Amino acid sequence: MKSYIIGIDQSTQGTKLLLFDEAGKICYKNAKVHAQHIDERGWVEHDPEEIWENVKALVKEAVQAMELDGREIRAIGISNQRETAMAWNRETGKPVYPAIVWQCARGAAICEAIWGRGLAQNIADITGLPLSPYFSAAKLAWILQNVDGVNELMQAGKLCMGTIDSWLVYRMTKGQVFATDFSNASRTQLFDIHQLKWSEEAAGAFGIDTSALAEVMDSDGTYGATDFDGILASYVPIRAVFGDSHAALFGQGCQKPGMAKATYGTGSSVMMNIGKEPIRSEHGLATSLAWSISGEASYVLEGNINYTGAVITWLKDNLQLISSPAETEALAKGANPQDRSYFVPAFTGLGAPYWESDATGLYTGITRLTGKKEMVRAALDSIAYQIRDVVSIMEQESGHSLAALRVDGGPTKNGYLMQFQTDMLGCPVEVPDAAELSAIGVAYAAGIAIGIYDAATIFDQMERKSFRPDMPEARRDELLKGWQAAIRQTIHAVYDGCERINPY
Repeated sequence: MKSYIIGIDQSTQGTKLLLFDEAGKICYKNAKVHAQHIDERGWVEHDPEEIWENVKALVKEAVQAMELDGREIRAIGISNQRETAMAWNRETGKPVYPAIVWQCARGAAICEAIWGRGLAQNIADITGLPLSPYFSAAKLAWILQNVDGVNELMQAGKLCMGTIDSWLVYRMTKGQVFATDFSNASRTQLFDIHQLKWSEEAAGAFGIDTSALAEVMDSDGTYGATDFDGILASYVPIRAVFGDSHAALFGQGCQKPGMAKATYGTGSSVMMNIGKEPIRSEHGLATSLAWSISGEASYVLEGNINYTGAVITWLKDNLQLISSPAETEALAKGANPQDRSYFVPAFTGLGAPYWESDATGLYTGITRLTGKKEMVRAALDSIAYQIRDVVSIMEQESGHSLAALRVDGGPTKNGYLMQFQTDMLGCPVEVPDAAELSAIGVAYAAGIAIGIYDAATIFDQMERKSFRPDMPEARRDELLKGWQAAIRQTIHAVYDGCERINPY
């Protein structure tokens, strides 16, 4: 009988399922999108039940397509959109409110109130995260403050609060397991990254009882078993849970200090492995757990960017400048090199390293030279500029000069963007031959955990295309100077000339 590993990547736009064979090769993949509920305030939500039904449908289709009965499936790994937060009734298993997506800044007032009480520094020291509505805590606090009956459920011990991974594990195990891993826990702004446990102080600041939070387990722990509500003929162990960016770091083989990756998704996570001890960032980066494998925790520095791949979607769906993301490469290459326009994609605020949740998007430097091609190029360039800003601070604070940046995600297929990225960084950018690094990461971790894959060799089979810098340094410096001016202009608009006070 053949052996297979399922890798599930539950991301912002949809859910992917990949099937891996005994050699770690992808032998099947499929995906389903789910609805993005966005209102006039910019609030972003997902339906957790829709996500769960999509997971089951993907498993059923995989079993049918591969003619499996389920006994050949040896283990399951799950990666998930991380800071997206939700709450559900512990007894009924029903969500009390839709999942609030990581992009949603509705918790800004909650963070401002905590900052006003003088607690921001303590929270940052404990959790490694700058106080921000980006993270899960403020979203969960918003649910407690705004949804009738939820506080009463928490006080009665009948509330589960967590991230999407803990929801899926709960549903997959029919409510028997309520657990999350160290990587996801460290992104909630409720977890003590030094003591490796939920922080009563941080949770108390947000009005959250830690008894409503999931058990925190190793990323390669045993999270129960599932038959996906009878779709499989037997129960299969869930043997890996990672946040999606952490899973991609693991899948990229970045397991030594100083190695880094960037995931180009709806937004971007730029993440550097910093080893067994945390490093405190003074410039807006987050310190998180990379993972905990077999009881040993590793740390990362990370910068989170709200809008990267979503900028391309905006060009297509909102501006209708393109009909397909594939068009952007040729348009950008054909843009007038004398054009000096810049685009800052702060649709719902700026993430790392600026953390301006009230910022809005800005096109600047527009002249008569600026047309469709130039606007598309400025949008693509904004992705590379944002990632370069984060990498620059990461190198400074970690003491590691980046030998190469390993990248993944749909936009990495864009040759113009990858070349511009390496030119802005001044170091090679390496694109793997496989795109689904988050699913690869959790599948490999699950396979290693049950002994199917060899941790020393499984990552060696990945091939990479390398982009290398060829832009003159003076040209790069000129472009970066213009980008920083655009960022200053964006931030100045938030404060309207007042002294800048950033509570986050």
